[in-house]
Amino acid sequence: MNLNILVLPGDGIGLEVTREAVRVLRVVAEKWNHQLTLREGLLGGIAIHKTGGPFPAETEKLSREADAVLMGAVGLPEFDNVAPEKRPERGLLGIRKSMGVFANLRPVRSYKALLDSSPLKNHLVDGVDMVIVRELTGGLYYGTPRGIYEDAPEIHAVNTMAYSWSEIERVTRMAFELARKRRKKVTSVDKSNVLEVSQLWRRVVTAVAPDYPDVELDHVLVDNCAMQLVLNPKRFDVVVMENMFGDILSDEGAVLAGSIGMLPSASIGSKKPSGAWTGLYEPVHGSAPDIAGQNKANPFGAIGSVAAMLEYSFGLTEEAAAVNRAMEHVLNTGRVTADLRPTGPPATTEQAGEAVCHAI
Repeated sequence: MNLNILVLPGDGIGLEVTREAVRVLRVVAEKWNHQLTLREGLLGGIAIHKTGGPFPAETEKLSREADAVLMGAVGLPEFDNVAPEKRPERGLLGIRKSMGVFANLRPVRSYKALLDSSPLKNHLVDGVDMVIVRELTGGLYYGTPRGIYEDAPEIHAVNTMAYSWSEIERVTRMAFELARKRRKKVTSVDKSNVLEVSQLWRRVVTAVAPDYPDVELDHVLVDNCAMQLVLNPKRFDVVVMENMFGDILSDEGAVLAGSIGMLPSASIGSKKPSGAWTGLYEPVHGSAPDIAGQNKANPFGAIGSVAAMLEYSFGLTEEAAAVNRAMEHVLNTGRVTADLRPTGPPATTEQAGEAVCHAI
């Protein structure tokens, strides 16, 4: 297969972790005889420095031509106090919109080597393996009207949560299709006892479910879901929810893995004729400018994003599984970066990446 991939290292540690992820991609391509075509572009703070904007037209063009996009991280402290439209993060919103990605998939799994790194007791975390599916383009973050109004008699602010049937349906179907390849269970999260939007959400999910008779469905209120993620996280397989709920609960799920540096994510859009999904892949962590350039960053989130890319955008499940097994092997050997509490001297970013490549 020809793997046509755009790489956007971005800012801070993005360059370092992406370099190791690309190294893993090269090893996979060589072992399974794939043709790997890599192109690199600018996004975020580095794009502002070099082009004047966080999402250059050339990057948009390259993203449309690629089969998948691998991103590092965006954000630099020097832009913290500038207007929102001039911040590096605006580049991330721009490329998501340009690519038409509408669902964020965040795999959350525990590794035995990291059980002690989680704040939860080992018996609660051991065996956790879920995918949180977050709707990415609707809800409070995009609804109108919105704004702060300073007219009399009192200053007030408005945000609007809005969803259409089709927006809910497409992300619901993605969740069910994912579940069919896993443990065949979908949990839908809403607040239908209070919100009309959630009442529609539950209605749509219930209407879609009969098309997937082999998949079990249950509905959970968002506050209960937050509690169950701490009390009984192993009950979840595929969990689907609207944008703001997903933003909050996926970060709660992050602590189960023991380090935010472990978590990959995939932002998925429409299906291609081949049956694969358009995808933007990135680690969950930020640009961490305090350790940038020091060869200390954990590359596992970026490498896990490569595994997700191989599975979701190219349908290469064997290769994706091999990458995940290799990461688990390296975790078991303790050849890991400082954030994962190694028993001996910590590995560098480069050494951790090399270890994964060797394990593959």
